[in-house]
Amino acid sequence: MEQQLTAFIYPFILFVVLGVLAPLLLAGVADKGRSNEDEVKEAPAEKSLYDQLGGDAAIDAAVNIFYRRVLSDAYIKVFFEGTDMTRQAAKQKAFLTMVFGGPNNYTGMDMRAGHKHLVEKMGLNDSHFEHVLAHLRSTLAELGVGEAKVAEIIAIADSVRDDVLDR
Repeated sequence: MEQQLTAFIYPFILFVVLGVLAPLLLAGVADKGRSNEDEVKEAPAEKSLYDQLGGDAAIDAAVNIFYRRVLSDAYIKVFFEGTDMTRQAAKQKAFLTMVFGGPNNYTGMDMRAGHKHLVEKMGLNDSHFEHVLAHLRSTLAELGVGEAKVAEIIAIADSVRDDVLDR
């Protein structure tokens, strides 16, 4: 009987040691060698321009100041005569929010369709567009936006020039 027990116990111990304990111990040793730095970390998502500027509050302030400036400029205010400025400002806020990477709630026309009548009937041209850009720059400066962000925003605005001027 002792031989039968010995014949059973040694293979059983080998099975437990090699089949169960060894893999568990080796897994523990392998985990100790791994540091948290080895784990792949996702890079934080870059903030949108909308968020960098300050979100809704910043867009609202910018649009309000911008239209105050535009409507004080005799050279370009004519393009806004008869315009519901509350509605216009709301459309502009929604458009800028979308363009700067915020929530997309813009339902207005595209730039070409929205300005085509101003080009055809009132002669909207590059000099008018430059006035608009100047007011945008001044607005951003008044709000304390840094030079690099101002340049980025002006580049975005200038990227739609050909559409606005129907070219």
